[in-house]
Amino acid sequence: MKDNGGHHRTRWEKTRETIEGAGTDPEPQGLVDSVQPELVQDYTQFSKVYPKQQLQLQYLYGAAQRAFEKETRESLKVTVECVLRNVLRDQRLYEAPGDAHLGEYLDREIDGIRARLGQDDAVAVSRGLNFGLGVGALFSVLLLGLPLLAGVKLLGLVDVTLNCTDRWSLMGAFVCGGVGAFGSTLSVLLRVRSSEEVARRQTNGHKGAVVPAQVSRSMRHEGVYRVFVGWILALSVYFLLSTGWVTLIEIPAATGDICATNAAAAAKGTAFWGFWCAVGFLAGFNERWAFGLLDRPSHRTGKASSSGRRQASATESNST
Repeated sequence: MKDNGGHHRTRWEKTRETIEGAGTDPEPQGLVDSVQPELVQDYTQFSKVYPKQQLQLQYLYGAAQRAFEKETRESLKVTVECVLRNVLRDQRLYEAPGDAHLGEYLDREIDGIRARLGQDDAVAVSRGLNFGLGVGALFSVLLLGLPLLAGVKLLGLVDVTLNCTDRWSLMGAFVCGGVGAFGSTLSVLLRVRSSEEVARRQTNGHKGAVVPAQVSRSMRHEGVYRVFVGWILALSVYFLLSTGWVTLIEIPAATGDICATNAAAAAKGTAFWGFWCAVGFLAGFNERWAFGLLDRPSHRTGKASSSGRRQASATESNST
C-alpha cells in the first residue's frame, strides 16, 4: 500500500480508525484561523453583531475536529467554514441591530451541524458497543466450544475421570452459560437505539464532556463485560435450579434420567438441552435486571440516611 507522504492511509490504519476512531489532530485550528486575511475586519464585525452565534460556531468548529470519523471531521469543517464565509460576505452584516434573516440562517445552520455531530456520537457509541459485544461473543464461543470438544480429553490427561452424570452436568452448565451470553448480547443490541442515554450515563449527564473516541472505547469495555454478565447470570441460575434449592420450577430431565439405560433416555436428552438453553437465554437476556438490582441498595441507603436525619432532627426539636 502507498503512503505518499502520509496523504494515503494504509488498510491497517483505516481498519483501526473504523474501530477506534480517527487520531488526534496534531495541528488543530480555531475559527479565526479559517478566516481569509481580507475578511478579518468582517469577522470582527460578525463577532460584535452576532456574539452568540460566533461562539457557537467556534465551539462547533472545535467539536468537528474531535469527531469520531475522519471524513466527518473534514465535512463538518468545510460546512462551518462555508457558513462563516457566507455570513462575512453578506452586506447585511453591517446593519446596526443585526439582520433578523441572517441570524435565522445562522441558527438553522448551527442546528444542522449539531445534528450531524449527534449522529457522529451515535456512530461512535454503536460501533464501540458492537465491537465489544463481538469480542465477548467470540470468547463465549471459545469458552463454549473448547470444553465440549476437548474438555474430557484434557481432564483425562490429568487422571480425572467423569461418569455420565458428571459429563451431562458440565455440558449443561457450559451450554446454559453460552446461551446466556448470546441472550445478553441480544438484550444490549435491542437497546442500541437508546445509545444517547448510554453515552450520557458514561459522561455523567454531560454529553460534550468526553470526545466520541473515548465514549467508543468505554462502550467496547461495556460490551465485553455485558457478555460475561450474561455468562455469570446464566450459570448462577443453572446451579440454583440444578441443585434443587428452588422447587417452584420443575426440571423436565435430570442427568440421572438421561444416563438411565432405557428407551426414554433419548427424549430426556432433548428436553434437557431445550430447557437449559431456554433458561440460559432468559437469564442472559435479563442482564439489565442485575444492574438495577445493584443500584437499589444505594437508593435505599440514601432514603434510610435521609429518614434517619429527619428523625434525628425531630428528636432534637422535641428535646428542645
